[in-house]
Amino acid sequence: MFRSLDAERIAETAERLGKRISERFPGSGLSGVAESLQHEVVAAAETARWLAQPQWWVRGIAFAVIAVMVVLVVSTVVMLSGGIELFSSVSDFLQGIDSAVNEIILMSAASYFLISWETRRKRRRALHVLRSLAHIIDMHQLTKDPERLLAPEKGTASSPTRTFTKFELARYLDYCSEMLSVISKTAALYVQNFDDPVTLSAVNDVEQLTGSLSQKLWLKIDILERVAPAN
Repeated sequence: MFRSLDAERIAETAERLGKRISERFPGSGLSGVAESLQHEVVAAAETARWLAQPQWWVRGIAFAVIAVMVVLVVSTVVMLSGGIELFSSVSDFLQGIDSAVNEIILMSAASYFLISWETRRKRRRALHVLRSLAHIIDMHQLTKDPERLLAPEKGTASSPTRTFTKFELARYLDYCSEMLSVISKTAALYVQNFDDPVTLSAVNDVEQLTGSLSQKLWLKIDILERVAPAN
């Protein structure tokens, strides 16, 4: 029960987080990102179930083609061994060995291509949406600097409008961190039952990205708690 991620629980967490954001900051851009994240969590859960299921028709085609190639090779060898002199000289023998090695290599490559067909089809379900959401969240928190609460008069004409209190800013940054955590757990769903090194590497990249972005957020929260006045 506690050894695997529950996609439904992650979806519930994302939905509850979206409600909290929309209630605290109604009509904000962050609430719109939270809504997009909810949809992506549901889609990721469906994709994870799809990845875990074997595609028997793909495997059937692959093994059928491999079987046909093996039968053709065996049939050719049997036909050639029927009283036909295969090699009349050392040169012919070496050429025959070279051709046989080339055929084995080509058959091995073709077999590997067919066997990995199913995995390559599943890899197309990319994680670029989750990666994009993480960067969008980072853009939303980019101008949320706790130092501005200490010296709001130092802003310029082009400085963004900052109306958050200390409490609101802390909640905003915390919500961003929670969303990044949900993205990380959603990415992990892809490889929970799909053992593929390429997809695992992509998931690790998403987890490292969300982790580094969360560190920036918690640094801001720490600064906020230490130096910003209570209001």
